[in-house]
Amino acid sequence: MRPGMHIYILPNLITIMNLFMGFLAIVQSIQGQYVFAAYAIVAAAVFDQLDGRVARMTHSQSKFGAELDSLCDLVSFGTAPGILLFLWALQPFGRIGWLVSFLFCACGALRLARFNVQHEVIEKAYFQGLPIPMAAGIVASSVLAFTDLGWEPQHSYILLLMTTLLAFVMVSTFRYRSFKDIDLKGRLPFKYLIVGVLLIVGVALRP
Repeated sequence: MRPGMHIYILPNLITIMNLFMGFLAIVQSIQGQYVFAAYAIVAAAVFDQLDGRVARMTHSQSKFGAELDSLCDLVSFGTAPGILLFLWALQPFGRIGWLVSFLFCACGALRLARFNVQHEVIEKAYFQGLPIPMAAGIVASSVLAFTDLGWEPQHSYILLLMTTLLAFVMVSTFRYRSFKDIDLKGRLPFKYLIVGVLLIVGVALRP
């Protein structure tokens, strides 16, 4: 093995774990384990955040890793949430249901493709269009929230509208803050500390 090769294997292995969680989410959705599938998508998002950070920390960024990351993201954050949405909430709508689920997946693919060709020229402090992991996170959070609150048939209409909106905001030209310009090693505005404390308190007080 060439010296230092293990450094390049590590971030790509983490990316493969992202893919594994996406595939697991699809399998669990087919088996009717929708909450499990939602947690698998959340886990995929965690691995998606880790691979890039590890690659930057070890100075092992590569074109191969970037392409692999996009392919895995399409499965975990495009295909898996689309299948989960259809089987969990949109199946009663028949053809419209699976077309809207596919629309989510297709717009996710377009969002990834646009990012791949524009990431060198766009401002790093902002994303153009809602990032696909965020859209998938909203889907997973919806599954967990509606399951916790109690599922009602009329909720399907909310999910149909939400899925359509998520699909279009992914390919929109709206700018979303990426937070990549925040220096965690430097001094941060006090408001970030307040937001962090409020989030922790909110989670702790959740029944």
